Amino acid sequence: MTFEFVFMFDLFDIFNIFNDNVVFKHKLLLALLLLIPLLVLYYYMQRRQRHATVRMSTLAAFSGGSSLRGRLRILLPILRILALTALIVALARPQSVHKEEEITADGIDIFLVMDVSTSMEERDFSPNRLEASKRVAIEFVENRKHDRIGLALFAGEAFTQCPLTTDHRVVNEFLATAKTRMLEGKTAIGTGLATAVNRIKDSKAKSKVIILLTDGINESGEVSPLEAAEIAKEMDVKVYTIAMLSNGLVGRRSMRESTSRYNQRVQYVNKIEQVLVNISKITGGRYFRATSSDALSNVYKSIDELEKTKIEVTTIKRHSEEFYPWIGWALLLLILELLLRYTVFRVVP
Repeated sequence: MTFEFVFMFDLFDIFNIFNDNVVFKHKLLLALLLLIPLLVLYYYMQRRQRHATVRMSTLAAFSGGSSLRGRLRILLPILRILALTALIVALARPQSVHKEEEITADGIDIFLVMDVSTSMEERDFSPNRLEASKRVAIEFVENRKHDRIGLALFAGEAFTQCPLTTDHRVVNEFLATAKTRMLEGKTAIGTGLATAVNRIKDSKAKSKVIILLTDGINESGEVSPLEAAEIAKEMDVKVYTIAMLSNGLVGRRSMRESTSRYNQRVQYVNKIEQVLVNISKITGGRYFRATSSDALSNVYKSIDELEKTKIEVTTIKRHSEEFYPWIGWALLLLILELLLRYTVFRVVP
């Protein structure tokens, strides 16, 4: 048995046992670890000169090789080297750094208004329009860590599914459970928007935002979309509108149908876009059209960039000493080495 495995000792392995929160107060002392390979070499070169040479006419009596006790004596220099290594690390003063962050944010209140009418079951988005919009909205909510977010759903009528809250887990749970046929009737965009405006109007946030997503035109409701937009403007609420309109299907019409059907489709798209563009213009927001799941994801990313929260972070650092265990290990290894040297591996002159 040799010390070859010790020669492969890598100085950086010492650092790998620490996590990112550990620093060394006296880093230069870690350079002493470079002496360890030299010490290993010294023990290796001197191992045959540790005992007096006895001249014998023949070694036949010892042909059986060294005993187990003799082979295990290699543990003594290994224990001493490990003890020295632990002592050097202790002298370098490892310290844990505990960080505390105080966050000051100019909050943005965001209300998601989502269409859950039966047309959201169309499968031109994967797996369908509603599930695609829910998935992207959940990702958006997760990225808005410091904002209050609420959720309203609408079809022929509207209701608040979740009021403004910083508990984004709850918001995402409500988003995950949203489904079509929760509400009856034809699409009422104005009612859905007015419901969200009523919930967000009393907010004290510096910025109030509504994200309205639909795939159809306004077909019912006591409040028209433009009337709801005017109310939002009076309440200083900005509305971003999103139309889920793929290039293949709108409503239940296909581009492969007759020319008259195609023209109806174009007119249908224009009506949807005209209403949503006007809502966003009135309130100072923006209109987006999503033609696929990836495009919808990019829309939410764009809105995320437009409505960034200003955050001031104050970091407080506290240090705690971590060298005590290393001193303990060094002493333990040295004591163990001395005990073994003068008991089990004692050599009688």
